[in-house]
Amino acid sequence: MGRLSGRGSTPSSRVRVSVSALGAAVAAFLVASVGVAADEDYSAADSAAADPGIDFQTSTTTFGGAAGLDTSRTVQHWSGATTNPVDGVTYRYNIVGADPSTGGSALIGVDIIPVNVNVAGASFNGGNAVNAVLASPLFHANSYASTPSASTAMGGKGAGGALSSGNDGVQLLDATMRSEFDKVGPDATYHVLLDSPVVYDPVTINVPDGMGILMTPGFITYANIDSHWFSTRIQNQLGRLHLDPSRLAIFLTDDVIVSDGPNPAGGFVLGAHGAGPATSTSDGSAHGNGNQPVQTFVWGSWLTPGFFRKATNFMVQDVYALSHEVVEWANNPFADNSVLPWQSVAAPQYGCSDELETGDPVFRLGFTLGHNPLHERFSDGTYHLSDAALLPWFMRSAPATQDGRFTFLGNLNPDASFHQPAPTC
Repeated sequence: MGRLSGRGSTPSSRVRVSVSALGAAVAAFLVASVGVAADEDYSAADSAAADPGIDFQTSTTTFGGAAGLDTSRTVQHWSGATTNPVDGVTYRYNIVGADPSTGGSALIGVDIIPVNVNVAGASFNGGNAVNAVLASPLFHANSYASTPSASTAMGGKGAGGALSSGNDGVQLLDATMRSEFDKVGPDATYHVLLDSPVVYDPVTINVPDGMGILMTPGFITYANIDSHWFSTRIQNQLGRLHLDPSRLAIFLTDDVIVSDGPNPAGGFVLGAHGAGPATSTSDGSAHGNGNQPVQTFVWGSWLTPGFFRKATNFMVQDVYALSHEVVEWANNPFADNSVLPWQSVAAPQYGCSDELETGDPVFRLGFTLGHNPLHERFSDGTYHLSDAALLPWFMRSAPATQDGRFTFLGNLNPDASFHQPAPTC
């Protein structure tokens, strides 16, 4: 079968959309979509034809890291430390935003760089997914009091229920961070907000022979690219684009995954985050020991439903990879936060890891929310969002989180190992 697309229009180039304008635009977009929702048919999402997809191991990764330098020229962040009672070691970490103990609020600027990928005679244009990403819970406020559906232990679609009472009118990242530090409710002043994005002109990556292939396990075609080659192309953009290092850079692709080789047998990587030296754009040296800039960034793909088998990867569609990476970036912005090694029954592909990567232990697990206006063939009309393991799970500490939960899903997480601290390996 040919590649199914049906995306929206190409976004404006490098134009800041005001908060009010973005809200109005998204609201109009959603109202228009909701107005025809009654006539939309999502029965294909649950049909037998919806599940011919691939059942390979999937994961995420990091594209390099940088120490949290003594610099003001990077994303706003705070530093903390927790003593792990298992090994007695005090682990230090950097986290995006204001220190939750102060009740402060942070508004983080965002640059979206659509990436158009040409491989094996096919084009996968990240710009086609921009409008749907802007309308998603990553940027659009929602109530997290409940969810229509959550993952089963096998990664399929399960029943929803109560999720995070008091997290109303907030973005996904804000809801997760407020739950992580038990700063939930109408009187809570702690917030980590993503500002209205600046959308850049798309950049184009032409994949040479031997560095990428097309894969069509059922009805949907994805581009699978050599992970090492692709990561260098993303990192190269940091020096070329002259980005503001105080803002989060999001490199957005469409139906692009990476693997080693590319070798599908080794599993697929769906997203990454990292940090690295940024091109100097103002005062201060970009090198040496001065107030040098450190750019943090995320790469993630819009994932058209139907490529991955829904019985085991139901949540792995639309913005799942992006939601995974954005929350991980906030909890580990310089990709250098380390913890006592952990392992996860739900995500054995990560082995014995010492990284504070909140989405990795719960990979494939998540929940649905909102109305996805991009009506794709196997879409169920919602957005699919990643769960996140919270700081006390990694630190094996008493959870000073909302309702004492260890992951954002709380009681909806189907795996018993996430209702207690992380197992040590």
